[in-house]
Amino acid sequence: MTAHPSAAHVSPPASAPSASTPALPVDESDELSGTGGSSDARTGEGILERIEWTDVVRIVLVGLAALGAWIASAAGTPGWAVGAVGAVTLAVGCWPIIVEAVGDLRERRMSMELSMLLAIVAAAAIGEGGTALAVTVFALCAEVLEELSMDRGRDALTDLMSFLPQTARVVTAPESAESAESAETTDVPVDEVRPGQVIALSPGGRVPVDGVVRTGRADVDQSRITGEALPVQVGPGDRVPAGSITRGALELEVERVGEESSYGRIVAAVRRAQSSRAPVQRLADRLAARIVYLALAAALVTFLVTRDARATISVIIVAGACGVAAGTPLAVLAAIARAARCGAFVKDGTHLEQLSAVDTVVMDKTGTLTVGAPWVASVHPTEDAAGEDEVLALAAAAEWNSEHPIGRAIYSEAAVRDLTVPVPGDVTYSPGAGVSAHIEGRRITVGRRQAQGHQADRATTGSDDAIALSAGSDPEAPSATSVVEVRSDGQLLGTIALTDRLRQGAATAVRDLSDMGLEVLMLTGDSAASARHVAGLLGLTEDQVRADLLPTDKEEVVDSLRRAGKCVAMVGDGVNDAPALGAADVGIAMGTGTDVAREAGDVVLVGSAPADLVETVRVARRARRIIMVNFVGTVVVDVVGMIAAGLGLLGPVAAALVHVVSESAFILNSARLVPRRTRRR
Repeated sequence: MTAHPSAAHVSPPASAPSASTPALPVDESDELSGTGGSSDARTGEGILERIEWTDVVRIVLVGLAALGAWIASAAGTPGWAVGAVGAVTLAVGCWPIIVEAVGDLRERRMSMELSMLLAIVAAAAIGEGGTALAVTVFALCAEVLEELSMDRGRDALTDLMSFLPQTARVVTAPESAESAESAETTDVPVDEVRPGQVIALSPGGRVPVDGVVRTGRADVDQSRITGEALPVQVGPGDRVPAGSITRGALELEVERVGEESSYGRIVAAVRRAQSSRAPVQRLADRLAARIVYLALAAALVTFLVTRDARATISVIIVAGACGVAAGTPLAVLAAIARAARCGAFVKDGTHLEQLSAVDTVVMDKTGTLTVGAPWVASVHPTEDAAGEDEVLALAAAAEWNSEHPIGRAIYSEAAVRDLTVPVPGDVTYSPGAGVSAHIEGRRITVGRRQAQGHQADRATTGSDDAIALSAGSDPEAPSATSVVEVRSDGQLLGTIALTDRLRQGAATAVRDLSDMGLEVLMLTGDSAASARHVAGLLGLTEDQVRADLLPTDKEEVVDSLRRAGKCVAMVGDGVNDAPALGAADVGIAMGTGTDVAREAGDVVLVGSAPADLVETVRVARRARRIIMVNFVGTVVVDVVGMIAAGLGLLGPVAAALVHVVSESAFILNSARLVPRRTRRR
């Protein structure tokens, strides 16, 4: 809570700055570009550079040994000589597989590495040395492909996390300095920059902090934060998020640094998501283990029925669960990275999985479907008031610490008019219930017009939706009007009219969500008449609107939907949305909303664009489809392959080929989700 201003001229309220936290590591030598540097030396390398030379040598050695074994056998070379060379080569070639298999044994976990090692050893034991070597080559190639694919998924996140510069140019000149060019600056590590300081940015510079423009005008690329491809023009007083790229010289007053910044919160969430394990990943591990057990059981049955050692070994070799075991975490990582590129960040893989299963989207109105930044259009005093200024000043005093958009708009208008705002006392505020204060010996209350059909004790600007949109031909930017009353000891002093508009793309987003088969509901604390009007602009029916709700009512709506078997996503931005966000299967917070809402949300739409919500749902659903294809495909290929191997239709080498090809296909299927790296500019 900020300190209350004295009874003097006021300025528009600002959020209190957060304490700084350590900055994020980057490679300072990288050029200023959309991709940024990397603390990971592997980032930016080509595919060939990523492959360890020891893996290449091992694959080539085993491959040559397999070829040599077949040539030697055909030439009549003694079996003991071929076996000795093959045994040494297998020991060297299988070393990575042996290490993983031993680790799995210690943890009493069945894995594909262990089953493949058993098959290789069994093939060698029955004199199929060439076959054992060939299977080893395929297994090693599959290991390399798996690692390369996982690297791509990790790179998408590393690229995101390593973008911010290490240092900032802090302005140390007097306040009279007119520009970054004439000011004295000092390069300071970002983790030493504090809120309130001023930093200078050159054209092409990456913004290391959240800040407000103090001097200068420029186009700013905010695509890494908001997903918006077009640059945004900023000037004095405009906020610029960390992670942006400025195309002109600017001076910024620092608001948030490090992990408290917009970009820092994305990075922190992505780090947590990267280390988390979604339920579907645990399911994939269990499926992989079941396939191994099935393969061993099928091999035993094959041997008992056919007494064919080659067919038995082929059954074990053909079973390939690595595709689903490795492809699932890759799909989750890639989807989280792709969502971040779209202007949203998912805090955990579990939330991504839940979002993919959502069938109902519940949306708050003010600040979510509307801009949530109303401004005072007019003030109408009654005969009992001294004039407009008195009504506005008293209302601003009652609303001085309000987080609600209408309260901030009233306070800001008082600042614009350069009014003297009295010091309030005994301020009473409860979201959805009312705001009042003792001011100059009177009890001042501010709330919605009682004639709008609301009870007097619920008439408040603190309710979630006090903004009633009036008719307009343009659904993206309609005129909006809300009227609040200012009372002194119950006596009406006057009314204040405010305006707001729908967020750009809100109607399109609602339509797109409906086209995806999702049920969309709008919750609002406004009157039913106002809610119906907004619903009409958005293309919603009366059945899709719940009006006149308190925050607890919103929570109850979400709970009732879940009790009815719905999987619910709640989208909101305010303190009064936090209970509903927490009650939903997936809470989605708008990035421009309150800190409480962002903390309560499982997903944060950084740019607060409704289109980002649609794209994030699409990404989650696509990841789910890819994972399900991998699951079903793995089961089908393995079952058919084991039957064919058991019937003698697949030899060990052919079984190994089927294993590697299917595994590679499923891993590459997951890799399709990995976002392409941004090209250097």
